[in-house]
Amino acid sequence: MIHIRSFEQSETDLEFLMDMMYESIHIPENKPAKEELLNFPNIKKYSEGWGRKHDRALLAFNEDKLPVGAAWYRLFTENQKGYGYVDEKTPELGIAVTNEARGKGIGILLMERLFETACKDGYTSLSLSVDPNNIQAVRLYKKLGFKLCGSSGTSLTMIYNVFST
Repeated sequence: MIHIRSFEQSETDLEFLMDMMYESIHIPENKPAKEELLNFPNIKKYSEGWGRKHDRALLAFNEDKLPVGAAWYRLFTENQKGYGYVDEKTPELGIAVTNEARGKGIGILLMERLFETACKDGYTSLSLSVDPNNIQAVRLYKKLGFKLCGSSGTSLTMIYNVFST
Protein backbone atom coordinates (compact mmCIF):
# COMPACT_ATOMS: atom_id res chain seq x y z
CA MET A 1 0.00 0.00 0.00
CA ILE A 2 1.37 3.38 -1.05
CA HIS A 3 0.70 6.45 1.05
CA ILE A 4 1.06 9.90 -0.53
CA ARG A 5 1.23 13.09 1.50
CA SER A 6 2.18 16.72 1.04
CA PHE A 7 5.73 17.86 1.64
CA GLU A 8 6.34 19.12 5.16
CA GLN A 9 9.00 21.73 5.96
CA SER A 10 11.28 19.29 7.76
CA GLU A 11 14.92 18.42 7.24
CA THR A 12 13.97 14.80 6.43
CA ASP A 13 11.40 15.75 3.77
CA LEU A 14 13.71 18.36 2.25
CA GLU A 15 16.63 15.94 2.05
CA PHE A 16 14.48 13.29 0.34
CA LEU A 17 13.01 15.86 -2.05
CA MET A 18 16.54 16.99 -3.01
CA ASP A 19 17.48 13.31 -3.57
CA MET A 20 14.50 12.95 -5.89
CA MET A 21 15.29 16.22 -7.71
CA TYR A 22 18.76 14.82 -8.33
CA GLU A 23 17.32 11.50 -9.55
CA SER A 24 14.93 13.31 -11.89
CA ILE A 25 17.82 14.75 -13.90
CA HIS A 26 18.42 12.28 -16.71
CA ILE A 27 22.19 11.94 -17.21
CA PRO A 28 22.90 8.32 -18.21
CA GLU A 29 26.71 8.50 -17.87
CA ASN A 30 29.16 10.41 -15.66
CA LYS A 31 26.44 12.12 -13.63
CA PRO A 32 27.99 14.62 -11.21
CA ALA A 33 27.47 14.20 -7.46
CA LYS A 34 24.17 15.47 -6.05
CA GLU A 35 25.59 18.56 -4.30
CA GLU A 36 27.54 19.54 -7.41
CA LEU A 37 24.74 18.97 -9.93
CA LEU A 38 21.98 20.66 -7.92
CA ASN A 39 24.22 23.72 -7.62
CA PHE A 40 24.93 24.11 -11.35
CA PRO A 41 23.73 27.62 -12.32
CA ASN A 42 21.13 26.25 -14.79
CA ILE A 43 19.85 23.64 -12.28
CA LYS A 44 20.02 25.54 -8.97
CA LYS A 45 16.76 27.41 -9.66
CA TYR A 46 14.79 24.16 -9.26
CA SER A 47 15.79 23.51 -5.64
CA GLU A 48 17.11 26.78 -4.23
CA GLY A 49 14.93 28.15 -1.43
CA TRP A 50 12.44 25.30 -1.68
CA GLY A 51 9.19 26.03 0.11
CA ARG A 52 8.29 29.34 -1.52
CA LYS A 53 4.61 30.33 -1.61
CA HIS A 54 3.71 28.47 -4.83
CA ASP A 55 6.07 25.48 -4.44
CA ARG A 56 4.24 22.17 -4.05
CA ALA A 57 5.57 18.67 -3.49
CA LEU A 58 4.07 15.28 -2.74
CA LEU A 59 5.99 12.38 -1.25
CA ALA A 60 5.14 8.69 -1.64
CA PHE A 61 5.82 6.13 1.08
CA ASN A 62 5.69 2.34 0.95
CA GLU A 63 4.04 -0.01 3.44
CA ASP A 64 7.17 0.20 5.64
CA LYS A 65 6.78 4.00 5.75
CA LEU A 66 9.96 4.48 3.68
CA PRO A 67 9.96 7.27 1.08
CA VAL A 68 9.89 5.87 -2.46
CA GLY A 69 9.09 8.83 -4.71
CA ALA A 70 8.22 12.48 -5.06
CA ALA A 71 6.51 14.81 -7.51
CA TRP A 72 6.66 18.58 -7.31
CA TYR A 73 6.08 21.83 -9.15
CA ARG A 74 7.40 25.35 -9.07
CA LEU A 75 6.62 28.56 -10.92
CA PHE A 76 9.32 30.30 -12.91
CA THR A 77 9.50 33.74 -14.49
CA GLU A 78 10.42 34.92 -17.96
CA ASN A 79 13.74 36.16 -16.50
CA GLN A 80 14.57 32.83 -14.84
CA LYS A 81 13.09 30.14 -17.03
CA GLY A 82 13.28 26.45 -16.29
CA TYR A 83 13.87 23.98 -19.13
CA GLY A 84 10.14 23.23 -19.28
CA TYR A 85 9.06 26.86 -19.05
CA VAL A 86 5.84 27.76 -20.88
CA ASP A 87 4.71 30.94 -19.11
CA GLU A 88 4.57 32.56 -15.66
CA LYS A 89 1.18 30.96 -14.90
CA THR A 90 2.21 27.37 -15.66
CA PRO A 91 4.22 25.56 -12.98
CA GLU A 92 6.97 23.25 -14.15
CA LEU A 93 6.87 19.83 -12.56
CA GLY A 94 9.41 17.19 -11.72
CA ILE A 95 9.07 13.61 -10.60
CA ALA A 96 11.28 10.74 -9.50
CA VAL A 97 10.80 7.32 -7.97
CA THR A 98 13.52 5.29 -6.25
CA ASN A 99 15.08 2.51 -8.33
CA GLU A 100 13.54 -0.27 -6.21
CA ALA A 101 10.05 1.26 -6.48
CA ARG A 102 10.00 1.73 -10.26
CA GLY A 103 7.50 -0.12 -12.40
CA LYS A 104 4.88 -0.35 -9.64
CA GLY A 105 2.63 2.54 -10.69
CA ILE A 106 3.92 4.94 -8.04
CA GLY A 107 4.87 7.57 -10.62
CA ILE A 108 1.36 7.54 -12.07
CA LEU A 109 -0.19 7.84 -8.59
CA LEU A 110 2.08 10.78 -7.78
CA MET A 111 1.29 12.53 -11.05
CA GLU A 112 -2.47 12.07 -10.66
CA ARG A 113 -2.33 13.52 -7.14
CA LEU A 114 -0.13 16.38 -8.38
CA PHE A 115 -2.74 17.14 -11.07
CA GLU A 116 -5.41 17.31 -8.34
CA THR A 117 -3.19 19.61 -6.26
CA ALA A 118 -2.57 21.91 -9.23
CA CYS A 119 -6.29 22.09 -9.93
CA LYS A 120 -7.01 23.00 -6.29
CA ASP A 121 -4.28 25.65 -6.50
CA GLY A 122 -6.09 27.15 -9.51
CA TYR A 123 -3.62 26.19 -12.25
CA THR A 124 -4.98 25.27 -15.67
CA SER A 125 -1.84 23.54 -16.89
CA LEU A 126 1.49 22.04 -15.87
CA SER A 127 4.64 21.75 -17.93
CA LEU A 128 7.75 19.62 -17.82
CA SER A 129 11.06 19.07 -19.50
CA VAL A 130 12.19 15.62 -20.58
CA ASP A 131 15.19 14.24 -22.41
CA PRO A 132 13.87 12.68 -25.65
CA ASN A 133 16.26 9.75 -25.06
CA ASN A 134 14.45 8.96 -21.80
CA ILE A 135 11.92 6.91 -23.74
CA GLN A 136 10.17 5.43 -20.68
CA ALA A 137 9.49 8.91 -19.26
CA VAL A 138 8.29 10.31 -22.61
CA ARG A 139 5.96 7.32 -22.99
CA LEU A 140 4.58 7.80 -19.45
CA TYR A 141 3.96 11.52 -19.97
CA LYS A 142 2.15 10.92 -23.26
CA LYS A 143 0.04 8.20 -21.60
CA LEU A 144 -0.92 10.70 -18.88
CA GLY A 145 -2.02 13.26 -21.49
CA PHE A 146 1.00 15.53 -21.89
CA LYS A 147 1.44 17.08 -25.34
CA LEU A 148 4.67 18.23 -26.95
CA CYS A 149 4.80 22.04 -27.07
CA GLY A 150 8.44 22.89 -27.79
CA SER A 151 12.03 22.28 -26.84
CA SER A 152 14.81 23.85 -24.81
CA GLY A 153 18.37 22.82 -25.54
CA THR A 154 18.36 19.04 -25.76
CA SER A 155 15.07 18.67 -23.85
CA LEU A 156 11.48 18.42 -24.99
CA THR A 157 8.92 20.68 -23.34
CA MET A 158 5.54 19.09 -22.73
CA ILE A 159 2.31 20.53 -21.32
CA TYR A 160 -0.66 19.00 -19.56
CA ASN A 161 -4.09 20.65 -19.38
CA VAL A 162 -5.26 20.12 -15.78
CA PHE A 163 -8.93 20.32 -16.80
CA SER A 164 -8.66 17.80 -19.66
CA THR A 165 -9.23 14.75 -17.44
